Amino acid sequence: MSLKVARRGQIPPFIVMDVMRSAFARQASGQDVLHMEVGEPGTPAPAAARAAAAAALDGRPIGYTEAMGIPALRQAIAAHYQRTQGVAVDPQRICVTAGSSAGFILGFSAAFDPGDRVGLAAPGYPCYRHILTALGLTAVSIPVGRETRFQPTPETIEAAEARDGKAIDGLIVASPSNPTGSMLLPEEFGRLATWCRARAIRLVSDEIYHGITYERPAVSILALPRRGLAGAGADGAAGGAADGAIVVNSFSKYFSMTGWRLGWLVLPPELIRPVECLAQNYFISAPTLSQIAAVAAFDATEELEGHVRTYARNRAILWDALKRAGIADVAPPDGAFYLYADVGHLTNDSLDFCRRLLAETGIAITPGLDFDPERGSRTIRFSFAGPTAVVEQVAERFERWVRR
Repeated sequence: MSLKVARRGQIPPFIVMDVMRSAFARQASGQDVLHMEVGEPGTPAPAAARAAAAAALDGRPIGYTEAMGIPALRQAIAAHYQRTQGVAVDPQRICVTAGSSAGFILGFSAAFDPGDRVGLAAPGYPCYRHILTALGLTAVSIPVGRETRFQPTPETIEAAEARDGKAIDGLIVASPSNPTGSMLLPEEFGRLATWCRARAIRLVSDEIYHGITYERPAVSILALPRRGLAGAGADGAAGGAADGAIVVNSFSKYFSMTGWRLGWLVLPPELIRPVECLAQNYFISAPTLSQIAAVAAFDATEELEGHVRTYARNRAILWDALKRAGIADVAPPDGAFYLYADVGHLTNDSLDFCRRLLAETGIAITPGLDFDPERGSRTIRFSFAGPTAVVEQVAERFERWVRR
């Protein structure tokens, strides 16, 4: 008699990880690979963070911390919001997590019950829907495109609700977005947040690419009232449109600390204790050594801004190469380090397209099916977070391969 396998584990794979496995297998066979598949900076953690971790290893035991994180880090995160967004955040609202992935698990578990419906843009980060599904929630796809700059709007949400005949209980927004890199303008974000608040829709704002922007900075949902948008009080204090929102952020992207597995949540008051209890039971605490290092990472602004300048150069090199290759339909990459391109004139099977590209050129990229199961057969995503020399090689090889 075979034993039961729970349905929650029977979710689709995170395709980019399968692509990475194939790329590593190619490397192991002695062939070269140009990695453009994973959204991972090619730079190490900031020097100050590494030094702090080394000093901690020499000088103290590395044990558990309290479930919400060490006070010094929670205070540093709060100071970061004051410095970058001009908004005061009580450190008691901050929960340090084992990466943003753990943050999503905690936030979704605390805010939603099994069966609740949570909207998310398509294309969008695939792990949103996979985590929601594993938790017994319903992921509601909200198709978006160039007409809304690949971001959800009240109108696209209403269309999704009308399609299903059911309202949503929550909404995930990402600005900058993965895979498109597009951002919500402050006015658009304020309108969306106010619309959700009026309908008791819990907003989850994924802000893990904050800091990596090009033409303009990203706006946190926490800062919307202070920027004079709908829901602000007379003194501009936090509240209104941002009430009830969950903010998710991470040290993986801007801070270049992917393998340190560290992120954070900013929680509304009613979710602080529920998240703390869940964190105690799910994870005990985020990695202690990573927390100590992260405090020092906030002092590395000059180093980190240098990384963003590199991403900007990489973006220009790759974007120009795509145009020369006849691929002009690219989502507006306002931030993050991705180009999401429509290659429908070349293929209607993005999975096969990416397999052939890896086999024939050594370039590893991600098929759009990872981000949009319904329409992603004609799209692909490049991550230009690696060294400029790699991006230059990709640009030359890809253009030659498409034109062959």
